[in-house]
Amino acid sequence: MNRKLTLLAVSVAGVLGLMSSANAATDPETLAKAIAKQEAEIALLKQQLASLAAEQKQQQQNNVEVEKHVSKVSEQVSQADDRLSRFSFKSYGTANYTSDEYFDNVQDTTGERRSRTDLERIVTEFGYQFTDHWSMEVEIEYEHGGTGTALEYDGFDEFGEFESEVEAGGEVLVEKAEIRYRPSQAFGIKFGNIHLPIGLTSILHKPNQYFTVQRHKSEAAMMPAVWNENGIGVYGEIADFHYQAQVVSGLNSEYFRTYDWVASGHQKRFEHVNTDDLAFAGRLDYGNFKTGSAVGVAYYFGNTSGNRHKSNKLDVDGALSIVSVAGAFVEGPWILRGQYLYGTLDNADAITLANKTTPGLQPGNFAQLGSESQSFFVEAGVKLDQWFDLPMTVFANIDYSNPLMAVETGTATKRYENTWSSVGINYFPIPEIVIKAEGGLHQVAVASIPDTNFFALGVGYQFSL
Repeated sequence: MNRKLTLLAVSVAGVLGLMSSANAATDPETLAKAIAKQEAEIALLKQQLASLAAEQKQQQQNNVEVEKHVSKVSEQVSQADDRLSRFSFKSYGTANYTSDEYFDNVQDTTGERRSRTDLERIVTEFGYQFTDHWSMEVEIEYEHGGTGTALEYDGFDEFGEFESEVEAGGEVLVEKAEIRYRPSQAFGIKFGNIHLPIGLTSILHKPNQYFTVQRHKSEAAMMPAVWNENGIGVYGEIADFHYQAQVVSGLNSEYFRTYDWVASGHQKRFEHVNTDDLAFAGRLDYGNFKTGSAVGVAYYFGNTSGNRHKSNKLDVDGALSIVSVAGAFVEGPWILRGQYLYGTLDNADAITLANKTTPGLQPGNFAQLGSESQSFFVEAGVKLDQWFDLPMTVFANIDYSNPLMAVETGTATKRYENTWSSVGINYFPIPEIVIKAEGGLHQVAVASIPDTNFFALGVGYQFSL
């Protein structure tokens, strides 16, 4: 562009020089030739000026287009960054080794020690914040390293037998899939597949949130652990109070069992969940169990007969109620947590009889169902890094369960009344990883069954992006 301007300046200078020469000439013919030459050069000069102006205009347009493109790319990058900032990913998992004494069946009084390893679970959590008020979260759990058909040995089925079981819903399952609308801290609503706030395991289920190698046996022996159902709920936080209230799909009494009471009634094994009977679940906490000290109560109520597949086998209600009282004290290096669960089941004998006579259900699975059930756990720990340069917590734990606390008729067997007492350590090489060791005593409330010892090792991780 500068070169063209230089040539143009030279041309102008030349024209001016010719004009000066023309003024000096007196011969008409010479003057006419000079004028013609000047006019030609002026016309060429005008043409060059027009061309130059056109090039300048095109350059300006190009610059504008470049600026628009740069602005568009910058906006797209900004939008991508914004979308990425709204996405969250979390994961946790555990792998365990256990050495326990097992009984071949409920009549056996001599245990056999077996050692087992288990990739217990890998959980992935995906979240997205659509707006300031709308969000979603999906949690997928992979249990025991895979999915497919498994051969299981059930020692509590009559005298023990092998069963082939398709682990649909037990090995890979959606543990949560909820959409949330929360316009304020005081109020929010969520719907989809949601966690029920019954039991501390639903709140403290990551490996760094409980001391024992495995989640608390007492809760799993009474009701579904990390209980999730399809439904809708409201929740919120007012001062230091946290509340939840939900209406969800109920349990199916066809799968209630003596040894874990109503836990097996969770309808996760089916493609469709029967919701003829709904249930209510509510919780009120003061404080926050995930971060420190807290106390809380929870309540569950729902009928279980309407969700049976063979609805003609039972013509009475199987109303179920569960009450939970829990507390946690966290101060300095000291940690103390505990929970008590109590439940009642109406018409437990009628449910047992209906299950025994339902085609397709193996009669040997069904002994007495408790009309009342209870369980509790207490765990206490102290962090040693308060006094030593050692990221370790030592703990003691007691788990107790009795799914046959009371029965409608007859005498309840104490074969399923269990107590697990243990001590152990949690070691954190880095904050995201915990290595656990636990040893303890398992006691059954039957005099003929000896106390047995158990030992467990575990490793767990958790992180979030």
